[in-house]
Amino acid sequence: MGLFDFVSDIGKKLFNKEEDASKAVTEHLVEDNPGVEDVQVTVENGTAKISGVASSAAAIEKAVLMAGNIAGITNVNIDEVRIANGEQVANDDEFYVIQKGDTLWKIAEKAYGNGAKYTAIVDANKEVIKDADKIFPGQKIRIPKGL
Repeated sequence: MGLFDFVSDIGKKLFNKEEDASKAVTEHLVEDNPGVEDVQVTVENGTAKISGVASSAAAIEKAVLMAGNIAGITNVNIDEVRIANGEQVANDDEFYVIQKGDTLWKIAEKAYGNGAKYTAIVDANKEVIKDADKIFPGQKIRIPKGL
């Protein structure tokens, strides 16, 4: 399935020492579980390896973003995640890295031609966007297609 890259010095700070990272990232995914059963995360040298059974490709993508948008995580590996329904991860949604000066309205205008559709972006990223007014440069989100 693959390895996803992230910027390690941005995002939510959940751990101070790498030996605390696996537990902290696993708890973070369990807390707002995007649809991955028996989720376990092992963090080594900044790479978060996720294992478990995802309900869908979207669930695994959300788990990747949840883990990757944590300070100290540089990569997320999903080779040990199985998708229950046999779906493939590479769906039509795209990942977008938020730039300085971006707003969800501007991102929706660029993606859909209509800024009011920013709510679809928030809905698709509810695990990583807790407040639509609090996004930050370097944060990676999903842009759902077909709207």
